Amino acid sequence: MLERTGTFAENKDIARSLREKFVFPNLKNGFDLIFDYDGVSNTTQSFTHALISEAIRKFGPDVIDRLTFKNCSTEVKKIINIVVEYMQGNMESPVS
Repeated sequence: MLERTGTFAENKDIARSLREKFVFPNLKNGFDLIFDYDGVSNTTQSFTHALISEAIRKFGPDVIDRLTFKNCSTEVKKIINIVVEYMQGNMESPVS
């Protein structure tokens, strides 16, 4: 993520581009995804929502099991969990 977003992942256009170019095609082809936040200190709720919410809508609630978020700071974990909970209700967090 760092090379695409910098240390603060906030640009919704970048999130949208990542979703269209990487997230959707890989999920459609049956691949699981790993979002590595190493070096990314924070993100916004709008960036995270733009990155994953449409995938949850399009592929259904089970798609969250195919998304892994790693090397997340405490702040990034909080934001990802907010978006996941908003989209899916109270489900187990995919953040490690």
